[in-house]
Amino acid sequence: MSSESSATPESHASSATDRTALGRRQLLRGGAGIGVAGALAGMAGSASGLAGHAVAGLGRARVRGLTTLDLVLQRGEPGANGWRAIVTAPGERHRMRLDLAERPRRGRRRRRRPLLAFVQISDVHIVDAQSPLRVEWTDRYDDPGSPLALGLFSSAWRPQEVLSAQVADSMVRQVNAIRRGPATGRRLDLVVQTGDNSDNSQLNEIRWNIDVLDGGTLTPDSGDLSRYEGVADADPTTYDPSYWHPEGTPEGAEDDLPRSRYGFPVVPGLLDAVRRPFRAQGLRLPWYSAFGNHDGLVQGNFPADGVFDAFARGDLKVITPPPSVKQSEVLQALATGKVTDLLAKLVDGPGTKQVTPDEGRRLLSRAQVVEEHFSTRGLPVGHGFTEENRAAGTAYYSFDTGAFRFVVLDSVNPNGQSDGSLDATQFAWLQDLLAASADRYVVVASHHTSTSMGNRLVGTGGDVAPRVLGPEVVAALLATPTVVAWVNGHSHRNRITPHAREGGGGFWEVNTASHIDWPQQSRIVEVADNRDGTLSIFTTVLDHAAPVGDPGLDSPLALAALARELAANDWQEGTKDRAGARLDRNCELVLPKPRLRR
Repeated sequence: MSSESSATPESHASSATDRTALGRRQLLRGGAGIGVAGALAGMAGSASGLAGHAVAGLGRARVRGLTTLDLVLQRGEPGANGWRAIVTAPGERHRMRLDLAERPRRGRRRRRRPLLAFVQISDVHIVDAQSPLRVEWTDRYDDPGSPLALGLFSSAWRPQEVLSAQVADSMVRQVNAIRRGPATGRRLDLVVQTGDNSDNSQLNEIRWNIDVLDGGTLTPDSGDLSRYEGVADADPTTYDPSYWHPEGTPEGAEDDLPRSRYGFPVVPGLLDAVRRPFRAQGLRLPWYSAFGNHDGLVQGNFPADGVFDAFARGDLKVITPPPSVKQSEVLQALATGKVTDLLAKLVDGPGTKQVTPDEGRRLLSRAQVVEEHFSTRGLPVGHGFTEENRAAGTAYYSFDTGAFRFVVLDSVNPNGQSDGSLDATQFAWLQDLLAASADRYVVVASHHTSTSMGNRLVGTGGDVAPRVLGPEVVAALLATPTVVAWVNGHSHRNRITPHAREGGGGFWEVNTASHIDWPQQSRIVEVADNRDGTLSIFTTVLDHAAPVGDPGLDSPLALAALARELAANDWQEGTKDRAGARLDRNCELVLPKPRLRR
């Protein structure tokens, strides 16, 4: 489809509302395809569904396009049993946004010169779903009908999280299939993942993330490799109906909530299939990594210590909290920082399962996470992290490609809490780097958004200096005329925000959805010189390569297709749609072309 827009420009007024709970970091708050033009008519409005069925023997998957310019995936209306099938709709062309500039001259499609094309993936959240340090048991406090459902514990457990590695591989395959930017035709230059690459800062999760992006054989399993040991099994001694049990209901027990109320299917063999070794394709592009709060903090909120580490590596996993443990007690533990005391109380209760200990679950420091990126088959070695980062234990850096300088920030507050901020040393480094970047266009990448960088906490993680917050970072970027974009994650939703400079121009903040929550998307970003005094930044939302349909359990793509349907039916998501408003997705973002100093 042409990106030459004949539509009238539109100002942005996003109607989508940010979700109260942004994954588990909010849980502990306070502390290939074919050309689609001929296929759309037959596919638009088509649906698939797993409800009430075992997966084996269902229909073959449908073929779809490579980006949301070609085809859009949506949640359908709930059926009689509550299940929402995935339906397809025609693609969405780029819409021009003129918040920061006048309309470019006509004919720019023929005139423009491509400068950069890259893919942003964010919040991959590769999960060790069997880890004793996970807190799935808090999720029930936000189930519909819970008397104190505050949105603070939402997504402590997700039915699709056992499939996170397969979803990541499916996204890699889609990126590899695309090869070129859909707006400019430029070959993709690189991939940047903007944090929360793992879920709980464990060694095995960090390694699975790196290995999926690098390619090679991956075994997304831990503990006893001969059996699944988590909340979703059908063990009658620890069966809890708050969780989805894909293998069915033990004799004499009640059907679980997801199946009885929301139409979740029985999927025999799933818990074995998700743990099977598979060969990840690996990115065929250089990839770079930013540090997220789930990569650096326990459950994305707490500085790691010996007690947390012992729980992670240990042999006791809480499945069901005792009835005596109320939501108020959990909130009190979070507010006072006595989380390990609460965990110690819970593991002595009757709802605890004995599991196989695993040293691979040990918690990593920031320096150790950085170090793991030097054990790689992909390029560049270190994936952006430098020898200086290795020596100093830091996780911010920059690199140049063509006419562009990427500035990758570490927005994680090591003192704790899910939201971010910068340390003073890093901010001084940023200001010096920006002052030295008059000769390049600057793209900033970080995990946190400008509005989620309000974390002032000091001291608890060993850092006592005052923190630098989002408004100060925005001001520094606005003071640098060559900054054109800031890409980030954390919110698990698509959103595009203009930041205007006094006197004209500015930069675009591009916030991209996650792999773990519906709609499981990434984004292609292309920059083009319109040769009329303006630049256009094209943003194209990308679904992963898994087909729409019910393809079975025999491949990573088939499992990723199931993960997408499960994510679309997460009942705690309700009617919220992290896809964002229309002007948060496929857009042409126009801005005055900064003058580079040669």
